[in-house]
Amino acid sequence: MVILVLNCGSSSLKYQLLDMKNEEVYDLLAKGLVERIGMEVGCIKHQTVGKEKLEKELPVADHTVGIKVVIDALLDKEYGVLSTLEDIEAVGHRVVHGAEEFVCSQLITDEVVAQIEKCVDLAPLHNPANLLGIKAVTEVLPSVPQVAVFDTAFHQTMPAYAYMYALPYEYYEKYRIRRYGFHGTSHKYVSAKGAKFAGLDPNYSKVITCHLGNGSSIAAVVNGKSIDTSMGFTPLEGLIMGTRCGNVDPDVVTYLQEKEGLSASEMSKVLNKKSGFLGLSQVSSDARDLNEAANEGNAKAKLTLKKLTYDITKFIGAYAAAMNGVDLIIFTGGIGENNNRLRRRICENLTYLGVKFDYDANVARGVDTMISLPDSKVKVALITTNEELMIARDTMEIVQNEE
Repeated sequence: MVILVLNCGSSSLKYQLLDMKNEEVYDLLAKGLVERIGMEVGCIKHQTVGKEKLEKELPVADHTVGIKVVIDALLDKEYGVLSTLEDIEAVGHRVVHGAEEFVCSQLITDEVVAQIEKCVDLAPLHNPANLLGIKAVTEVLPSVPQVAVFDTAFHQTMPAYAYMYALPYEYYEKYRIRRYGFHGTSHKYVSAKGAKFAGLDPNYSKVITCHLGNGSSIAAVVNGKSIDTSMGFTPLEGLIMGTRCGNVDPDVVTYLQEKEGLSASEMSKVLNKKSGFLGLSQVSSDARDLNEAANEGNAKAKLTLKKLTYDITKFIGAYAAAMNGVDLIIFTGGIGENNNRLRRRICENLTYLGVKFDYDANVARGVDTMISLPDSKVKVALITTNEELMIARDTMEIVQNEE
């Protein structure tokens, strides 16, 4: 089944085209990115496997035009891979927030779209863009089935004592305020893949997954089910991230609003866009730039990286306690897969769990690797994530079950 996987942002559209033979066997046919949607000049970067890369600037007024640009690239005689639009058998969408309405991926119907729209106030930066992608595909490929795969769905197995905040209960009833968690597609994928890679049974193991990138979260996974995760009501809670502050005392927010005369939206911008690596280091939101600055002796960059290491180590310890043990710790995401110095510093603080670190294996970047020694009581692995493949798998399963 040929499946187009879409990840729509507010001004961008990432995509992959996969030919799914079955759940395990597939071919990546093409992938690309449409950027600067809605701006004066947009651009597309498209790569069909085995062909020259296509990069060009062109006006992309909205997401519907963006989808048409993607289709044109896929059909292009020189750079494309499809001979006709009918070759696309299904479309899978990443949808960030499904709240409590969706505990698994869904075939998109008018009712599903209406429910996603209800969740917009819970993810105002993400869900509107996801909806634009769904509506654009409906316009351009009206007869092709679409599936929504929710970032929050994997974490719907958390017990109430893990997801509830100790606020007046009426706020949960009125506004659905609780921990939802994010990166669920990645946590689900790497926890199962990593357990198998480490020789464990995914349905009978305790796994901590560390998805570390510009946005980062950690999850505790028992027997294949999420029981806790570091992100909360929004993707702001938890670890320090590229521009997000992670955990802070909530009273800091009201204190700063009073002192700085900030509105709620201005304060949200500080917490989401001006904090994290960028705010604390005053250097950059990119961990690679922080490493470079730290190597040159920048004290704030060093502090930021030490805080990141400390926070991750602390969450791992907390989740090991919550699960009453841990069999496997997984590093994934752009930072988790490529920053071997960070992995080493974290694991050197986990000897109390029985981690025996393999310094030689830890040189690996972006390839599945066991980075603990064979006699380590707790296994540690670098596992590459593939959210697009997970979306394609769910899409194929749901569409086939509907046929």
